[in-house]
Amino acid sequence: MSRTTITLNGESVGRARIEALLADDTLLVIEDCDLTGADLSRLNLQDCVFTRCALADASLYAANLARTRWQRCRGGHADFESADLVDARFDACDLNNAGWRRAKLASVAFRGCKLTGARFEEVSQLGLSFEECLLVGADLRRMSFRKATLRGVDFADADLSGCDFRDAVFEEGCSLRDAHIKDTRFDAADLREADLGGLKLANAKQFAGATISARQAAELVRALGLNVA
Repeated sequence: MSRTTITLNGESVGRARIEALLADDTLLVIEDCDLTGADLSRLNLQDCVFTRCALADASLYAANLARTRWQRCRGGHADFESADLVDARFDACDLNNAGWRRAKLASVAFRGCKLTGARFEEVSQLGLSFEECLLVGADLRRMSFRKATLRGVDFADADLSGCDFRDAVFEEGCSLRDAHIKDTRFDAADLREADLGGLKLANAKQFAGATISARQAAELVRALGLNVA
């Protein structure tokens, strides 16, 4: 039996309103709504669609958000801790400083999103992908990007400690400038298109077998104060 779809448009929406609609096994399409600071924790919002919504400081703690779609939403400091986001899609969303601790992010795709300062501690991430995303200053410790193809992903100043980039390909628009890379692995990665500014030759053994361009090699040498003839 198919679920009834109800569209909310241009409203200021709180927990009570959404809970009442979900009680009838409704599929919600939420457009241009204000959910700022809303408590949506532990709600079953599976398959719902959020378009151009304001979600700053909203709590989605432990919510069921599997297969949800998020388009052009603004959710600075939103809390997705422990939420189930399996197969969710985020397109052109501003989620700066959002928290994702222990969230289930398997097969989640972020495209064209701003995730500056976001915190991804202890997430379940098999199949997680980022494309054309800003992850400046984000906490991505111990995440795996092994064999990933990264397009336009900005990791500048991000904490990548313990991350696995083995065999990853960094395409045009990627940046590792001033990223924190303690115990990070880049074995056999293709870094030719990445901005490596701020990286030091002291980290060289973390890049065993990685490929960089002649230009990047010259920049690393100049960082030591040597001249390249």
